[in-house]
Amino acid sequence: MSPQERIEALEQRLDQLHSENAVRACMNRYMVLCDELGVGSPLAELAELFTDDALWEGKGAKYRDSFGGYRGRDAIRAMFATYMVEPAHFALNVHFLTSELIRVNGDEAEASWVMLQASTFASGASHLNSARLSVRFAREQGQWRMAHFQTENLFSRPVDHWNSDEHLPVPAPAEQ
Repeated sequence: MSPQERIEALEQRLDQLHSENAVRACMNRYMVLCDELGVGSPLAELAELFTDDALWEGKGAKYRDSFGGYRGRDAIRAMFATYMVEPAHFALNVHFLTSELIRVNGDEAEASWVMLQASTFASGASHLNSARLSVRFAREQGQWRMAHFQTENLFSRPVDHWNSDEHLPVPAPAEQ
């Protein structure tokens, strides 16, 4: 391998690592903004995380019926605007992501996560959801954005309350 070929290979690897980090940062910002959805949320910033012709959709019977699908940045922005009401739809909303996989190929990337979402609504009801997120990203005007966002329910259940003073069930200490 010539010195020039080595430099080109290193530049390619560096771009791939930079791209993976940019994809991760885009998803992180999306989750932070979703955690804080309310009247004062930066709706334009949230919408800019998506490509012009992006598709946001619920997958599987439960999420397809609950969320539906939205094509294009303007439609996605309008969907999120329905959450930005007073009183806020969410009194508490926290997303946790795990099992990350990001594969970059040029100006596109495929990524997936398993998400756990703990929510309390303005009504006082609480819910625990888990979903598989499958997201295709595209580099648009030098910026990594979501091009196809899919969320598929793994489980959902109402929760009475988040914290309890009840005894935590742990194994008894070994006798010495």
